[in-house]
Amino acid sequence: MLNQLGLYYRTIKHLKPIQIRYRLWYMFRNKTRKLIGHSCPLSIPKLGNRLNLEEDISKPATCNLQPFSTKVSFTFLNLTQSFEGNINWNTRTYGKLWVYNLNYFDYLHQTDISKEEGLKLIRGFIHQVKENNEGLEPYPISLRGINWIKFLSKHDIEDKEIDSSLYSQYQILLDNLEYHLLGNHLLENGCSLLFGAYYLQDQELYNKAKEILSEELEEQILNDGGHFERSTMYHCILLERLMDCHNVMSHNDAFEDTDLEQKVKEKVKLMLGWLAKVSVDRRQTTGDKTAPNEPQLPLLNDAAKGIGSEPVELFDYADRLGLEAGKVELGQSGYRRYSSGNIDIICDVGRVGPDYQPGHAHSDTFSFVLYVDGKPVIIDPGISTYENNDQRQLERSTNFHNTVQYGDKEQSEVWSAFRVGRRAQVEIKAEDQKKLTASHNGYQPWGITHEREWTVKEDHIYIRDRLIGKEGATGKFYLHFHPLFLGEILVQDNSIQTKGIKVEVEGAVDIRKYNYDCPDGYNQYIKAPKIKVTFFNHLITKIFWNTETTGLKK
Repeated sequence: MLNQLGLYYRTIKHLKPIQIRYRLWYMFRNKTRKLIGHSCPLSIPKLGNRLNLEEDISKPATCNLQPFSTKVSFTFLNLTQSFEGNINWNTRTYGKLWVYNLNYFDYLHQTDISKEEGLKLIRGFIHQVKENNEGLEPYPISLRGINWIKFLSKHDIEDKEIDSSLYSQYQILLDNLEYHLLGNHLLENGCSLLFGAYYLQDQELYNKAKEILSEELEEQILNDGGHFERSTMYHCILLERLMDCHNVMSHNDAFEDTDLEQKVKEKVKLMLGWLAKVSVDRRQTTGDKTAPNEPQLPLLNDAAKGIGSEPVELFDYADRLGLEAGKVELGQSGYRRYSSGNIDIICDVGRVGPDYQPGHAHSDTFSFVLYVDGKPVIIDPGISTYENNDQRQLERSTNFHNTVQYGDKEQSEVWSAFRVGRRAQVEIKAEDQKKLTASHNGYQPWGITHEREWTVKEDHIYIRDRLIGKEGATGKFYLHFHPLFLGEILVQDNSIQTKGIKVEVEGAVDIRKYNYDCPDGYNQYIKAPKIKVTFFNHLITKIFWNTETTGLKK
């Protein structure tokens, strides 16, 4: 009981007063009145205003409407559900995130969906809205509002029933803004209100959108362009959303206000700069020439394949909008990138995330990823679920990252699906263009400090780990290899070898190889090899590469 109370205290003490105030207010208010009170269409002054928009990023197919049938199938998170007749917008067959995706309406932007099919889905939602509790939560309203407005504008649709529903949904959103969560949720609320303001030509929506965006952009977009929740997936999602906002403001004249447009533009350029720094070009070798191919992004913190748009799509969208990446140096986001010849290494020496919203953070301090010839070798496996279960706990834990675990302890106290209690604090001791040294206090409750030093040399990477504070402190250093290396790793004496990659360790008392379930998007996995090196107090690791024999060029 005392341990549980301590866990709650270490989690709640970091919240902002506004989060506590709004959480209590919403709990009290929702017990005294039903949210659904706003669900019936309200009268609006006039039909919505079709928006002029530059072509944005199309979405992959997630909805399969069968002609001459009432059957419809949806695929989200690699899980498919079919409905015969009316769609159950509250279905919990596959959990909350799946039903959220159902209510987002991203599928309106599939290349193969017709105007008539899209309208059928929208009207089906409206006619069942009184039973749809999930869809009337503020986050789905925010994403759905943008998707409906894009679809209506693209097809030049004028429909009073739809516009009235949009108006009433935005009234619900105004009344339920996610101040209890803050972070990316509130930023999405603000972006959607901006779309609603331009579409409905509503000054109240615009004023609130400007208030939220002005404050949250300064708070959430860091000096080096990274998003403050430190997830590569959410960085891409929010970058696309802010480019959507720039798209609206630069092509429509409903409000004469250049300040907000300029602020959004500046932050987008910073975010593009960060994306360029953290993305690694996948190289193709032809003869003696190595040419850049599509940039790829490591899956850091909460990140999964197939959710956010790919870097190449985001850079192409920026080009269509006339936006260029700003020049940034990685710093405040906590990531560092080093390159030498054909290798790239990205190191994590940052905090777990904003103190008051670390829901997408992992216990991954001092983890790193390694690319050779632009191809992933040592990876962050990413995630496969948001459900509050053992798999979610594993994927956020220390031993699921390329870092050191002291005994069986966690660097940071990740728990539940989106909670963090005690957090590791990092001190950067030295850094230059080839070397980075830092320590963290995540193991301080047990009298241990972890110090890691990376040095990038011409033909290898030197990593030194020290557990300081107790003689004989047992550390376990984990390395997660890309699935392509399955069956290719040989452990012999104090070395690990695979496809021209050689890892030598000094100070190991045991080296074990085993396979793990590497997330391959949500709810699916692929086997990949993992190494656990056990040591006492001090370990030196050297990673050598020989691109002529790696087979990575193929």
